[in-house]
Amino acid sequence: MAQRYRFAIEEFERLFQGITGVELLDGEVYQMSPIGPKHAEAVARLVTRFAQALGDKARIWPQNPVRLPPGSEPQPDLALLRPKDYWEALPTPEDILLLVEVSESSLAYDQEVKLPLYAQAGIPEVWILDLGENRLHLFRYPKEGLYTEHRVLLPGEEAEPLHFPGVRIPWP
Repeated sequence: MAQRYRFAIEEFERLFQGITGVELLDGEVYQMSPIGPKHAEAVARLVTRFAQALGDKARIWPQNPVRLPPGSEPQPDLALLRPKDYWEALPTPEDILLLVEVSESSLAYDQEVKLPLYAQAGIPEVWILDLGENRLHLFRYPKEGLYTEHRVLLPGEEAEPLHFPGVRIPWP
């Protein structure tokens, strides 16, 4: 009988360093969906809009890994972090203000696999931009591994990050 093997974060980093397109979720290695032009443009627009709206109030961390102990190192499309340098260690849940996933073909994966891990880690807010349905899902207030608030924004509605009241972000 074949056995599944779970990687520790340190082991994953050592074995998969420099390999793109993979992420560690709850000890298992997942191949990420390829990034198409719509996905890339949506991330680029969001980076620009967050940079214009927030300046140096948050560190914008596009398509880079974050560390969620005990066994996850996902690569969200965008993260807003507490403003500090991350030379020595990847951001952890205490550093993360907001995560954004852009879903062109990965909506189920983002909602069913990644979102629960973010809630369990206590990430205060996650946005999932569904390019297929042109909707922005806002998940807030994690409690016992689930988000207690889920709102859906339609085209033309602006999103307001939880940690930055009054800041309005248009989304693609």
